[in-house]
Amino acid sequence: MTLAAGTRLGPYELLLPMGEGGMGEVWKARDTRLDRIVAIKRLKREHSARFEQEARAIAALNHPHICTLHDIGDDYLVMEYVEGSPPCGPMPPEQAVRLALQIAGALEEAHSKGILHRDLKPANILITSKGAAKLLDFGLAKLAVSSDLTQTAAGALMGTPLYMSPEQADGKLADERSEIFSFGAVLYEMLTGKRAFDSIAAVVRDNPAPPPAPPELQRVVMRCLAKQPSERFQNMTELKKSLERAGTKPVDRPQPSIAVLPFANMSRDADDEYFSDGLAEEIINALTEVPGIKVIARTSAFAFKGKNEDIRKIAEALGVTNVLEGSVRRAGTRLRVTAQLIHAADGTHLWSQRYDRELTDVFALQDEISAGIAVALRGRLASISAAFRTKAAAQSAVYTPKLEAYDALLRARYHLNKATPESMAQARKALEEAIALDPDYALPHSDLGSLFQASAIYHILPAHESTPLARAAIQKALDIDPSLPEALANLGSIAAVYDYDWNEAERLFKLVLATGAVSPAVRFSAGAYLFHAGRTSEAIEQLERAVQDDPLNLTCRTVLAFCLMVYREADAERELRRVLERDPSFYLAHHFLDMLHVQRGNLPEALAEAEKAFALAPWVGWVRGFLAGLLAITGESTRAESLLSELGDGAAYGAPFGLFCYHFIRGDMEQAADWVEKAILQRDPALLYPLRLPLLNKLRQSSRWPPLAKMMSLPET
Repeated sequence: MTLAAGTRLGPYELLLPMGEGGMGEVWKARDTRLDRIVAIKRLKREHSARFEQEARAIAALNHPHICTLHDIGDDYLVMEYVEGSPPCGPMPPEQAVRLALQIAGALEEAHSKGILHRDLKPANILITSKGAAKLLDFGLAKLAVSSDLTQTAAGALMGTPLYMSPEQADGKLADERSEIFSFGAVLYEMLTGKRAFDSIAAVVRDNPAPPPAPPELQRVVMRCLAKQPSERFQNMTELKKSLERAGTKPVDRPQPSIAVLPFANMSRDADDEYFSDGLAEEIINALTEVPGIKVIARTSAFAFKGKNEDIRKIAEALGVTNVLEGSVRRAGTRLRVTAQLIHAADGTHLWSQRYDRELTDVFALQDEISAGIAVALRGRLASISAAFRTKAAAQSAVYTPKLEAYDALLRARYHLNKATPESMAQARKALEEAIALDPDYALPHSDLGSLFQASAIYHILPAHESTPLARAAIQKALDIDPSLPEALANLGSIAAVYDYDWNEAERLFKLVLATGAVSPAVRFSAGAYLFHAGRTSEAIEQLERAVQDDPLNLTCRTVLAFCLMVYREADAERELRRVLERDPSFYLAHHFLDMLHVQRGNLPEALAEAEKAFALAPWVGWVRGFLAGLLAITGESTRAESLLSELGDGAAYGAPFGLFCYHFIRGDMEQAADWVEKAILQRDPALLYPLRLPLLNKLRQSSRWPPLAKMMSLPET
């Protein structure tokens, strides 16, 4: 039967054609019984098998942003008539998020009924005159429990290619995460006015440039578009929550922010510098727990120590509105502390105070200074001082350590932050002294655990020797304070890089990230774990948040760049260049840059950076092995062999990883895999980093990889 205006299908009178496609035609019609306008969809005969399928799919759904099914005829569907147009970008981020949340809610409803849309694209979404989104056309919808969600019986791809997920484009089975990829492509187009991909090859291979949107929204979009399903949001509920956070409007006034600079040591004894540093660090820690204030982490704030920089330049570099500076004079049992809170824009003093106290009052003094800062900022955020009072009241029952133990802890942290073998030995001695003086003080136990973990990473102690020591110290800290965030994060790191117990690592990191204020150190540990687990997008999200709160932490920024090498090479290079502008002697950034150049096939540039990294850190096995490999393939075999000889027979801790780098660069996958196996047996924590890079695709695609991955119990990606 040929349809035309005036044709009657049961009680429905066709008025105007609305569109025609490969599967059928859609008409605007009138329900003569109820005198209402409806949409009639009639499928062509060859697609009639999908008629019942679509009817069942739509009938199972009841959601304000899904087109409603009114009736069903012999060969047609009667649906809600929606007057509107497909979403058209570019649109403001606020508008895009509002519409995206409506679409996500519709898909969440469908997925909860076991239904996938399978053809999500702008053309199947209408925006009404009232600004509401309506999801249309479940013609390709299929129950998620079915065995084939991507292909017809004949094996033809279903859906619209440029909005398909990579796994759909490859003809593999689809699931909720595939729909999340399509959702990301639609949201990308809403924000940019351009398609995320211009070909099927691009869908499978390329990553689009991040859309022009706030960072949090950028992260949502790029995570949706991750090539591996495991790196995307795992369901629509999770995606909706992140969208809601990304769409939260910022307050009209900027959030109060502060950097606490290291206090000047005015004591006669220069060795008292650790005490002035420690006092500033404790004030940082106290302010971090006050809601409403952005506090720059110690690593970044202390980067200006000993430098006579203008306050405005410091504030600009750290991205803060206020700076606290001060001095400490210690004489016998007496303390004199001065502190000034400065508004960076104009240099005015918001608050200043001088304290003369007995040394035994140091803990109360820290809280008093923090409270003074909170009150000074009250005009910018009225809730701060009340929040601080609530926190102070809650702290009244917190354990107060013996002063001598606290003094030893400050000395330990002073040495620990230098991260050299000599300073680590001094830090260990001071921490053990603190524990002997006050065994019930949790922080020295936790810091000792961190020290042992770092000893494995820096190859000061073998992992098999340092990790049991770290675990025991961390567990002691948790016995005293079960909620200590850094201790929980350290335990999660051990579960991942030493035990290869990814489920336990996930449990611990979920626990610690669910707490209130999460420190940059905890986010750094979480980011490293997520990267090792193959969840690159989530890792980048945590590391970017850590960098926001600790912008001059070069290690954190460098590891962020390393993660970005997976699919955002230009961003990775920019971050590494930023690190080297700050500190040209930071060997890790040079090393990661040489790896990036190898990944791109730029061998001369890679060799130049590898030479710089080796000159700065010749004791690091993987730096030596990487340079030796590059020398070997560029014709300098004599020097390559000389460098390699320092790694001996590979039995020493850390040597297998260096030998793996050498053989991998040379293209010898069998020997490279042999050394990976030995590094796994040593539990070298550095090994897990490069295994996720595109640079190592050749190893991961070899027959040696599955048993190696099994040895590490690596989660499938």
